[in-house]
Amino acid sequence: MKTLLLPSGRAIPVLGQGTWNMGEDPAQKKREIDALRLGMDLGMHLIDTAEMYAEGGAEEIVGEAIRGRRAETFLVSKVYPHNADRRGVQAACERSLRRLGTDYIDLYLLHWRGSVPLAETLEAFEALKKAGKIRDFGVSNFDTADMREASALPGGDEIAVNQVLYNLVQRGIEWELLPWCRARSMPVMAYSPLESSPSEQRQMLGNPRLQAIAKRHEASPAQIALTWLQQQENVIVIPKAVDARHVRENRASCDIVLTAEDLREIDRAFAPPARRSALAMR
Repeated sequence: MKTLLLPSGRAIPVLGQGTWNMGEDPAQKKREIDALRLGMDLGMHLIDTAEMYAEGGAEEIVGEAIRGRRAETFLVSKVYPHNADRRGVQAACERSLRRLGTDYIDLYLLHWRGSVPLAETLEAFEALKKAGKIRDFGVSNFDTADMREASALPGGDEIAVNQVLYNLVQRGIEWELLPWCRARSMPVMAYSPLESSPSEQRQMLGNPRLQAIAKRHEASPAQIALTWLQQQENVIVIPKAVDARHVRENRASCDIVLTAEDLREIDRAFAPPARRSALAMR
């Protein structure tokens, strides 16, 4: 599995597994755990979750999936903005650690910006890092202005990742945010790489040009969409899959190489941004 280096020098895989909506249905628990374990068997050791997902239920699913395999897992979780003050971050992290069944989180993110001053959140993250509760910290759903503000604060130079919505349809970050992060060797983690709702997925994956490229590579449109993201410089991708076939398809996307003509065709089908736009979020 290809990796990128975080500003701290630690390596992070470019393809992982998302867990949004996991932990919500007890009837799906075993299937979700099995899917995460299969992904790890196939080399997708990065698992992304959050205290928000099923109000901790997804973290519990992840905890069971990685039991006995913590050393091989790169674990990402996120804290609610309303828990992002000094005391709140400490308590939220401890709750996440209990649900995950571990004593440290590899990468801990502020889920989105709220009313708590960024300086206070960064100070709390620094304290967790010094205590060994987290290895690195970062942010999610931050636009360029937010990143500039945060990076200028004490501890801001240690922000390791910005996790944002990025896929073939949602390419707005390419105008300013993605180049800003690349200039600082800060990876961008793309969530909802295949969109989130069934209708949005159908619109993306049903594109005739994308389907034609997929046919040339004997792949699925979803695999081409994931490969395209993995071929973007400094980008990490975290698709969610519960079906075993989809897990295997996601992993196989690493083995596809899109040609220059493929990339030009994708740009014709899904145009890059022509101007700055507000950061898209889900």
